[in-house]
Amino acid sequence: MLSGEYQHSLDAKGRTILPVKLREEIGDSFYVTRGFEGCLAIYSKEEFEKLGAAISALPGNMHEVRRLRRTIITGAHPCEVDKQGRFVIPPQLRVPAKLEKDIVIVGNVDHAEIWDKDAWNDYLYGEDSMSLEEAAEALRAEGLSM
Repeated sequence: MLSGEYQHSLDAKGRTILPVKLREEIGDSFYVTRGFEGCLAIYSKEEFEKLGAAISALPGNMHEVRRLRRTIITGAHPCEVDKQGRFVIPPQLRVPAKLEKDIVIVGNVDHAEIWDKDAWNDYLYGEDSMSLEEAAEALRAEGLSM
């Protein structure tokens, strides 16, 4: 299970370090694609194949399915970690996610996420953020107990 929060930065070429703890689970070869709430998602090859299979199993005549395919699958970029533990986030993903310098990489169960540092802090603590208590209460009907 992927977990943790790691502060990093991007260099001028769009490279950053994949934290060792996450790399142990994800591997040295993985996919980066668009995620929810403006972040990017990192999937191991295995998890990305599972995601692709799940999306492919959905009816292609549904607008929402086509949107997922076009956004997540076509936006995916294969990445490799170099000898220094760095990987490149391509501009076509970096720009819409507003990743410029300071970033946060977080483990999120089956994938990791890359956030602009300010966007991450706003997501957690901003005026429109949902508190942990509100989220837990909303998910109680789904069987979550904390």
